[in-house]
Amino acid sequence: MYVMVAALSVPEANKAAYVEAAEFMAQWSMDHGAVEVMEAWEFDVPEGKQTDFRKAVNAPEGEKIVTGWVIWPDKATFDKAHEAMMKGEGFEDHPGGEPPFDGSRIIFGGFEPLLTKGR
Repeated sequence: MYVMVAALSVPEANKAAYVEAAEFMAQWSMDHGAVEVMEAWEFDVPEGKQTDFRKAVNAPEGEKIVTGWVIWPDKATFDKAHEAMMKGEGFEDHPGGEPPFDGSRIIFGGFEPLLTKGR
């Protein structure tokens, strides 16, 4: 199993546009071998004294924190999907337009699970 995790902030007014973009990317990921996609919109994100989600993504007032992950069966499947994404494969029906968030402030990375329970 290989997990890509992301955190970003989205202007509160762009929530519907973000959901539309997330739905497209979730389906694209599933079509390219992902096992699961999860996106979560801020509900209770406290301010920390030294660090927190808001500081991590440099979120200004009026933006909500979004986090999520895509679970892939293995890194090889992710690598193949990432290569396809970089070539624009499967993006013919992408909604287009400006992204509903500032992509320069996304934090993302790939992880190998240490422990899984549930489901």
